[in-house]
Amino acid sequence: MPELPEVEVTRLGFASRIEGATIMASAWGKPLRWPLGCDPQVLVGCQITHVGRRGKYLLIHMDRGLLLVHLGMSGSLRFADVLPAPGPHDHFTLHTSRGHLRLHDPRRFGAVVFADGLDDDIARKLLGKLGVEPLSEDFTSPAFVARMRELRAPIKQALLAGEVVVGVGNIYACEALFLAGIRPTTPARAVGPRRLARLHAVIRAVLTQAVAAGGSTLRDFSGPDGNAGHFQTQASVYGREGQPCVQCGKSVRRLLQGQRSTYYCAVCQAR
Repeated sequence: MPELPEVEVTRLGFASRIEGATIMASAWGKPLRWPLGCDPQVLVGCQITHVGRRGKYLLIHMDRGLLLVHLGMSGSLRFADVLPAPGPHDHFTLHTSRGHLRLHDPRRFGAVVFADGLDDDIARKLLGKLGVEPLSEDFTSPAFVARMRELRAPIKQALLAGEVVVGVGNIYACEALFLAGIRPTTPARAVGPRRLARLHAVIRAVLTQAVAAGGSTLRDFSGPDGNAGHFQTQASVYGREGQPCVQCGKSVRRLLQGQRSTYYCAVCQAR
């Protein structure tokens, strides 16, 4: 599933190229997870002013409204001057005066939703409960520590929930907890302030590293230029069950938490 780094890589790959473009037409394939929410003709003639991101949502701001784009489980966006004819897994193409933006999504859990603005009910419903952006100045150590100390859930589950900090997906939660020396099953409130402060720092570092590496490509993800991400080749524990820990040499272990695989070192993450 594309997580925050993959979505940010996607944004960086086409935002500056599409800003200022006028939408000439839109083409739709099979239905996605949610309906667009307006007549597609409403988009024609709109000018794209800028492209932002909130959590795993791309926000395509226009002079008349907003498109919220989610990549779902297997989606990716491609932006180019010329694109081939759409295939069976191409479900949305935005034709603009500066190029063509296409959503490719084999599993069709992605979404493109129109809203009048960020104050629209649909935008509030999708974005309103998201936690702090981990790469923003609002992600401060004291606030993060205080919030995590209130939670009884295992600390990895608390990170994945996205209500304290948004976008720390499965790969990046495993990596951050390893670097912070925290066992994924430890209740969040049982982790001391000093170790939580360390976790705050490594979350930012891991996500920054992932964006620089083009994100992670485990199955389907590619950036707007069609290139795969490479962070998974740099991972310390994720996907390395049975292999030697990069710090102590003991075997990396795997367990299931909330139906997601968790990778960790029982020695380096003893508590």
